Amino acid sequence: MEMDSPSQSRPPHVVIFPLPLQGHINSMIKLAELLALAGFKLTFLNSHHNHERLIKFTNIVAYFKRYPGFELKTITDGLPLDHPRSGNWFLETYEEAIIMKIKQSFREMLMNSNPPVDCVIADGFSGFAIDVANELGIPIIGFRTSSPRSFWVYYSITDIIKAGELPIRGSEDMDRLITTVPGMETYLRCRDLPSFCRKSDIEDSTVQLIVKQTRKSTEADALIFNTTDELDGPILSQIRTKCANIYPIGPLHAQLNTKLKAKHGESFDQFSNALREEDKSCIPWLDKQPYRSVIYVSFGSITSTSRDQLVELWYGLLNSKTKFLFVVRPDSVIGKDGEGEDVVKELMEKSKDRGYIVDWAPQEVVLNHQAVGGFLTHSGWNSTLESIVAGVPMVCWPYFADQQVTSRVVSRVWKIGLDMKDVCDRKIVENMVNDVMVDRKEFVNSATDMAKVINQCVSIGGSSSNNLDRLIEDIRMKRLKTTKRL
Repeated sequence: MEMDSPSQSRPPHVVIFPLPLQGHINSMIKLAELLALAGFKLTFLNSHHNHERLIKFTNIVAYFKRYPGFELKTITDGLPLDHPRSGNWFLETYEEAIIMKIKQSFREMLMNSNPPVDCVIADGFSGFAIDVANELGIPIIGFRTSSPRSFWVYYSITDIIKAGELPIRGSEDMDRLITTVPGMETYLRCRDLPSFCRKSDIEDSTVQLIVKQTRKSTEADALIFNTTDELDGPILSQIRTKCANIYPIGPLHAQLNTKLKAKHGESFDQFSNALREEDKSCIPWLDKQPYRSVIYVSFGSITSTSRDQLVELWYGLLNSKTKFLFVVRPDSVIGKDGEGEDVVKELMEKSKDRGYIVDWAPQEVVLNHQAVGGFLTHSGWNSTLESIVAGVPMVCWPYFADQQVTSRVVSRVWKIGLDMKDVCDRKIVENMVNDVMVDRKEFVNSATDMAKVINQCVSIGGSSSNNLDRLIEDIRMKRLKTTKRL
């Protein structure tokens, strides 16, 4: 009988490499912890800039010391450290010279790793990571951090253009149905396509980049999606025609909560991965509010609003007579220096009795608070999943990219909220907030029912829990194959 060599008995070494954006880091660090719980050696590869922000605003180093094989490493994002990295900076700066810098650093890190890397899980938008892993003979899995439906729309853009359904021919065309995205023909309109599809030039570099990266991601050995079969089954079936091996293992935050509670009990304090300081003073304020009486308002980590939009939103909330917790990042209001902060101070002063305004909130805790009955959201995928798991209906005001697709699905397919895209009018805000919070109980009922189903998915025997087990086993098997080849 052949004895195992030391290399065969060691745990698999997995490198997790997100794009340098909050929403991508959020879900991928949760996956990293789930794999660490399974006994893997983990290297979490973050940009220098975001690593420094995590050290500043979180207990990341101390927290992950509990996992002996967990290592935090950094890599350049290709930009100087003093670059503001605001708005949609990543797509705006995504060019060959910067990618070459990141690619070279990534290759050196993999080549010099000890122990050797057995599997890479890279952001699904990092096509260069597939090339590097293939060159070095390392199995690679792509993680698409946005919704499967937005991925499928991205993938189908070439076909939409070929069919003559793009470009959009003006505002009168916005409600025309798109018929060339299989599985979405009955509800996807021009206005629900990702924001970059509104460009009149379909040869635009951003459009071409996103199409190229989406198609490239199907060349990975497998794809991970932060969803469940129960949420996105029909579209996952479509995606399997392009990439046979996919792992729907979400919602990852709920999956991780379930595993940590099983191991440590209810009181376990989970890692917060915010890239900015959370203002927890809003929790005592929520504690004083009646059951499901507050609408939580947050537009994520990169959405920008004009002063006029912020004022319209605020008046809509005020006129709705509903209490609100409003997150307004200091850097989120577009205007002259200091103008954003001035308008926020002014609004805070005027809404002391009805609302509470913070720079940033512990969102998962807020959504699960009994006082919160609705969520006015930008429809980012992590935020949408957190709202679904908490059973909180949504008013969707999407900003860009995949959010336009998600807001349509929330309202038309899942029927757990309303879609407010392309308008920012105080009367519409007032009416939609009242619909979700007061007048239309079907939203609360649908959101509650969906939360039950989705929470079962991450329990033992649920579809997402089983898919995570399959992912863990497949990585173990890939490690053995890699060891034999070496």
